[in-house]
Amino acid sequence: MSESIQPEQVAGNGATAEPRIGVFVCHCGGNISDVVDVKRVAEEIGRLPGVAISTTHMFACSDPGQAMIEQKIKELNLNRVIVAACSPSLHELTFRRTLARAGLNQYLYEHTNIREQDSWVVTDKELATQKAIRLIRAAVSRVRHLAPLQKRVIPIHPSVLVIGGGIAGLTAASYLANRGIAVTLIESSPFLGGRMARLSGLFPTGKQARDLLRPVMDAVVNNPKVTVYTNAEMIQSTGFIGDFRTTVRLQPRGVEPNVANAQAAIDVCPEQTDDEFNFGLTKRKAIYLSHDGCYPSYPAIDWKSCTKCGKCVEAVGGKGINLADVPREIEIRSGVILIAVGLDLYQPRVGEYGFGQFREVITLAQLNRILDSKGPTGGKLVVNGRQVRSIGFMHCVGSMQQKGVHQPGPDGKLNDYCSRVCCTATLHAETELKARYPNLQIYDFHEDIRTYGRWHEDYYSQASEQGVAFVRFNPLRPPRVERDPHEEMPLLVKTIDRLTFNEELEVPLDVLVLATGLVARDMGRLVDLFRCSVGPDRFLLEVHPKLRPVELAVFGLFLAGSVQGPMDT
Repeated sequence: MSESIQPEQVAGNGATAEPRIGVFVCHCGGNISDVVDVKRVAEEIGRLPGVAISTTHMFACSDPGQAMIEQKIKELNLNRVIVAACSPSLHELTFRRTLARAGLNQYLYEHTNIREQDSWVVTDKELATQKAIRLIRAAVSRVRHLAPLQKRVIPIHPSVLVIGGGIAGLTAASYLANRGIAVTLIESSPFLGGRMARLSGLFPTGKQARDLLRPVMDAVVNNPKVTVYTNAEMIQSTGFIGDFRTTVRLQPRGVEPNVANAQAAIDVCPEQTDDEFNFGLTKRKAIYLSHDGCYPSYPAIDWKSCTKCGKCVEAVGGKGINLADVPREIEIRSGVILIAVGLDLYQPRVGEYGFGQFREVITLAQLNRILDSKGPTGGKLVVNGRQVRSIGFMHCVGSMQQKGVHQPGPDGKLNDYCSRVCCTATLHAETELKARYPNLQIYDFHEDIRTYGRWHEDYYSQASEQGVAFVRFNPLRPPRVERDPHEEMPLLVKTIDRLTFNEELEVPLDVLVLATGLVARDMGRLVDLFRCSVGPDRFLLEVHPKLRPVELAVFGLFLAGSVQGPMDT
């Protein structure tokens, strides 16, 4: 219907008078009337006290259907309306607007579902008809007690809280701020950038990740509309769309922005721990910068590793470092909340393809850091102090898991989905290695290869042309990784190749790279706070993948990036 609804049309005619109820039973084009005797239903309901009219219509939600309801409201001076039709989630608002156009308070309306709750689930026509009568009779009893409600205008906070400082959160914050919307971005770690900051070359363009990340990061931190908090942990959130109130605990950084000679403080620190930026390939100090060009550009203290010996304080002359710093809590008010916390990489179990048993078994993420010119080896293909001559890649580690073959996770579930990115990332690494080291022997062990995305199939063709040896194993009999008894190379992979009619192969390798899958983060806190829906893969579930692809079921909550599932775009 094209008629506009005036905001003053809220009182309605005869709202406090004796109820005059109009009941309209919809055929739904046969969805209801093929099972329910709608004519009989209308006649039965029409005999109830207070029912001024009880009739049917083929499509009550159509323009002619709504026009008929408006006409009857005016002609019969109706002051209560019931429509028995489909789910209220589809058309309750439609009919409320119909009442408003007719001059009747839209809250003097009751919607009765006789499709999803009756005709679609009850096959016996007599039983379905009786159920429809009972449902509408209950609605008639209820509608007598309805009172007209007045609309209220509630002030909102025209701002957005973005949770997550990776590329998705940063991009969303920049987009919103450029449109004049105030944004507060919180990140749980001491530095922005997320997983993208650890990548080197990206497919399919070959551009460096840091070259793409830096402008986005600069656009966010230099925009006056954006407030950034790192080391931020969400504690509580209350409210509703337009006025969310989120309590955030800010862990102390321990270092002031204007600290002088920060590198000296890092150099004298005696405590070391695994460097998560390099996925444990190297060590870092308890006071540290995550990487070159990071933001914030001054160090942070890892309180789990720091012993508070005070040497860093002495190195900076006692100014700029506070080892007695304590957490503080702030409240952030926002109209909506955007969740962009990303995902995690699958952590192989000890012994899975030799991981944790042999130092020469690494993950694809670790290899990416090795190949980075600013990585732990300066871009040289050296693993465990040894120049690599032969390397293998194992696909689907932590993805496409099968019952009886793979061990379930702590929650008892398998990662039976495809992580979508790993195959192309593996082929990209293989082609890059071949370009750098033409004589390098590369073996690709896979149960299947799926190259999602435009032009990504070209990596498979390129790898084949460059001489990469592809070995397809049976997923029910995955390869075994052992120490090479002949000691020609550190590792020996034993498998059956389906491409050569189940030939048994033994492949000696210097290094085996596990292409680990992508898994959902532990979002129990988020789920509890926001009552989020979670899919069977443990990622957050949008309302509808096509119609509402970035909304959660809770109004005012939105999603961005890989918090919804594995993706690379």
